[in-house]
Amino acid sequence: MSLPKYDALFNPLLAAIKRLGGSASIAELDEEVIKNLNLTDEEIAQPHDYRISELQYRLAWARTHLKKFGLLNNSARGVWVLTPKGRDIESVDPHQVMQDAYGRKKNKKGKNNQAIDKEFEAVFDTETIEMAETVLEYKWQEELLERLLKLSPAAFERLSQLLLRVSGFVEVRVTGRSGDGGIDGVGIVRLGGLLGFPVLFQCKRYQGNVGPGIVRDFRGAMIGRSDRGLIITTGKFSREAKAEATRDGAPPIDLVDGEQLVDKLKELHLGVSVKKIEQVSVVPEFFDEI
Repeated sequence: MSLPKYDALFNPLLAAIKRLGGSASIAELDEEVIKNLNLTDEEIAQPHDYRISELQYRLAWARTHLKKFGLLNNSARGVWVLTPKGRDIESVDPHQVMQDAYGRKKNKKGKNNQAIDKEFEAVFDTETIEMAETVLEYKWQEELLERLLKLSPAAFERLSQLLLRVSGFVEVRVTGRSGDGGIDGVGIVRLGGLLGFPVLFQCKRYQGNVGPGIVRDFRGAMIGRSDRGLIITTGKFSREAKAEATRDGAPPIDLVDGEQLVDKLKELHLGVSVKKIEQVSVVPEFFDEI
C-alpha cells in the first residue's frame, strides 16, 4: 500500500492514542499507527526533508490538525494527550477537520467539495508556520547526525564511551577488537551504589536500517560474558531488529537509534549548546481537563 495522506491519518492517530491510554510520546504514537496500518519497512523509511521520513512528516501534520480541532494537546515536550473533546469522540470527518483548521466553510462561495479539497491541499503544501518549531528541531538534528556520520569508527566509539560515562556507567572500556562479534566495549551499571552488572555495547555508524542479523550476531557474542547488551546507532532499527532485541527467552538488548542518540547528546550537552529563556506561567485549562 502507498503511504496515507495526512488527512487519512486523523482517525488512525485518534485510535492509536486511545489504545495507548489517552497519552503517548510521538515515538509511541508513530509505532502504534505503523503497526495497525501494516506498513512495510520501505514505506516507513521513505525520506522527506530534514532527515525525517515522509510518514513522520505526515503524522506531525496530522497531530497539528487534530490539535487545531481540539482533540489533542501536547502539554509536555514530545507527549500528546487527548482533550475531553477527544475522549468523547471515536472518529472524525477528515474534511471537517481541514475546514475547521483553516477557518473555511463548506461551499460558502459555491465551490464543490473537490475544489475545496484542492484548496486545502495547496494550503497544506505551502503553509510552514504551524510546523516551524518541528522544522527547526529537525534541522539541528540533521546537522548533528551529519557530524556524527563524519566521525571515524574509533571516534564514534569514544563518543559512545563518553555518553555512557556521563549517563552513569562506570568502568567503561572500549575494546573494539576485530572478530569479536561486533562488541565494541563494556561498562558497569550500578544499582543503588551496591550492585553492579556489565553491559556490552556495540556502536553502529549507519545511515540506513540496522537489521535483525546484527542483533542476533551481537547476542551470540554476548554469551558467557554478559546478560545485557546495548546497540547505539546513528541510523534506525528495522521492526524485525526491534522484535529480535526483545525476543522471549533471549538476553535483552537495548537499542538506541539516531533520533534517541541526538536527543541524549542534547540533554547531556555533549557537542550541543542549548540556550533557553524561561518564562513560567500557570495554565488553568490543564487542571480543568484532568
